[in-house]
Amino acid sequence: MTKELSKKITTIKPSGIRKFFDLVSEREDVISLGVGEPDFETPWHIRDEGIYALEKGRTFYTSNAGLKSLRVEISNYIKRTQNINYIPDKEIIVTVGGSEAIDIGIRALVNDGDEVIIPQPSYVSYEPCTIMANAKPVIINLSSENEFKLTPDELEKAITEKTKVLILPYPNNPTGAIMERDDLEKIAAIIKKHDIYVISDEIYSELTYKGKHTSIASIAGMKERTILINGFSKSYAMTGWRLGYACAPDEIIKQMMKIHQFSIMCAPSTSQYAAVEALKNGDEDVKMMRQSYNQRRRFLIDSFKKMNIPCFEPFGAFYVFPCIKEFGLSSEEFATKFLEEQNVAAIPGNAFGESGEGYLRISYAYSLDNLKKAMDRLNKFVADLRNNK
Repeated sequence: MTKELSKKITTIKPSGIRKFFDLVSEREDVISLGVGEPDFETPWHIRDEGIYALEKGRTFYTSNAGLKSLRVEISNYIKRTQNINYIPDKEIIVTVGGSEAIDIGIRALVNDGDEVIIPQPSYVSYEPCTIMANAKPVIINLSSENEFKLTPDELEKAITEKTKVLILPYPNNPTGAIMERDDLEKIAAIIKKHDIYVISDEIYSELTYKGKHTSIASIAGMKERTILINGFSKSYAMTGWRLGYACAPDEIIKQMMKIHQFSIMCAPSTSQYAAVEALKNGDEDVKMMRQSYNQRRRFLIDSFKKMNIPCFEPFGAFYVFPCIKEFGLSSEEFATKFLEEQNVAAIPGNAFGESGEGYLRISYAYSLDNLKKAMDRLNKFVADLRNNK
């Protein structure tokens, strides 16, 4: 063929996470701390519900929006955790993971040339999804000095006449940063002042280790301008089930539904039946996993202190984001060298935006034994680097 491929797509860089994951797959006996996937199995009672659905032959398409029973349970969950009322028939759509919700949410909101504000470091899909929707990403580079929170001044300076959407990625991947209610109220005031939309990615909402997660949609005047995105992958250890959801005003959901209808049809039916069980009876599973992650989080923070590696304390998700600037290597060089010499995989910070350069993302969604081995190897690795300066 002599016809060139899409210029828009060919200029988008592949995921930096996947690139490193491919390197790991080529090696044996690697301790991988790179992928944000819980090491817990999906709780048995949730798996059992999926098995039961298969046994009963519940393998047909559901409605485009998802099972009514699941949308009801999502509504109940948001009400009891955030005190926000969403109408199951009008304001909730079940998606193929949170990733689909991000994609169709952006596409439903923007016109060509609109600006989407994206705080970084953050999840790798926001920027390419914005570009694919013919909108312009406007990057706010967050800093460790502010605990990687989005500040009102940073947001105000980024807003122009073309600003349409703010993506709010908290609890944050890769930094583990959170935004507390007081932080969100200041941001909400600016959003209302400039009349812009928010896509609030709350996939890690249950993995908060300081107080209780607050959704910006719970703040007065914000529900009507917010797409709240969540899912089952992280909190219920259901990554392979590929199930997420979005809650938003009826008119926004209607537009998201059109894209969903023509590209997806509906989320996997077996996964939806299992998710009903997760929301009804999974609170204790979430609590157990959160306690385990918190133990691992505290272990890693203590380990970095002992190694004299700067790392602000994260209070959400299951990642730490230590600073490696002292070693004079780029994030990619450091991660590659660490993998080659110590057989431990972590993700270069610049995979999550330019402001992630000089950092390393380490996931603690792995056993404490593996984390201890990895920290022993990291201690040796940085000692060698310091000795060879």
